[in-house]
Amino acid sequence: MKALVKYSKGLGNMEIREVLEPKPGPGEVKIEVKAAGICGSDIHIYHDSIAIPLNPPVITGHEFSGAVNAVGEGVTSCKVGDRVTSETAIEYCGQCFNCKAGFYNLCNERKTLGYWFDGAFAKFTIVPQSRIHLLPKKISFIEGALLEPLACVAHATMGQETMCPTDTVLVTGPGAVGLMSLQIAKAYGAKVFISGTNDDLERLELARKLGADRVINIQKEDIFQIIKEETSNCGVDVVLECSGSSSAIKLNMDLIKKRGKYIQIGLTTKITSFNFNQICYKELKVTGTLGSIWSSWKNAISLVKNDKVDLKCLVSHQFPLTSWKEGFNIFENKKGIKIILKPV
Repeated sequence: MKALVKYSKGLGNMEIREVLEPKPGPGEVKIEVKAAGICGSDIHIYHDSIAIPLNPPVITGHEFSGAVNAVGEGVTSCKVGDRVTSETAIEYCGQCFNCKAGFYNLCNERKTLGYWFDGAFAKFTIVPQSRIHLLPKKISFIEGALLEPLACVAHATMGQETMCPTDTVLVTGPGAVGLMSLQIAKAYGAKVFISGTNDDLERLELARKLGADRVINIQKEDIFQIIKEETSNCGVDVVLECSGSSSAIKLNMDLIKKRGKYIQIGLTTKITSFNFNQICYKELKVTGTLGSIWSSWKNAISLVKNDKVDLKCLVSHQFPLTSWKEGFNIFENKKGIKIILKPV
């Protein structure tokens, strides 16, 4: 079968290769991939700038959905033909404090699909049955491929007890993660602003259609004045930083109110500096977020099933797997929102 393989560390070193079709072992599920999304971390893998453990040669891709093709001995959670998606944390120790507390996303031994274990940019992939989530009938394969990033956003927002209905929320970065964050914040009943740049005009317009109370192009508008007027000079209650931009991080520290909540969701590509004293002066609650856990996936599936989050509108491009370079280029140049690759 054809697969997109990161064959060694270093810049690039990715290509379509013919690989053996996998077979499920005991407790494992073989999934025929129907759709797989390009994630920002896939771009980081390409550029060899990812901090998550990587074990090349490895088939990349971890946002996906598909149909069960075969099951190994002892599998009871699903059967051949079931429509499914999967968590990405394939292996973790199960014994450390974080694992026992349910936060296996923070296990030091965590190894993930598409990084350490062969992933979903291929016709078939293998995952343990314990990572499987069944897709409700109303959720398509395309939507199912977006449940992984939505689960990450659900972990960042719902799992962190971030918001309440009276909050004013600023989302920075109107990419797929930002637009998911916007929708979850609106589902809470919050008043939501979302910011971007001249490169984000189409994304900002979509944000408006998805219910943003105000969209702000920081290259054309004075975001300080807007936030001052909209919040009676208090600042926003919550910042959901989804861009990974160093300038956005610095800016947000000035826009958030005293005793506000700041959540860093987007990964940065370089070390970022800002006035750390602002955390003290404002008594800010600052946290990061990494991946997802079981409850995040249940929340994500429920949000889509109950029409609280629209994933279909986020898919801007679909390509065959062999056109992965075109998909990666579009993603890097911010010409689309969510890009789907389909196996060939």
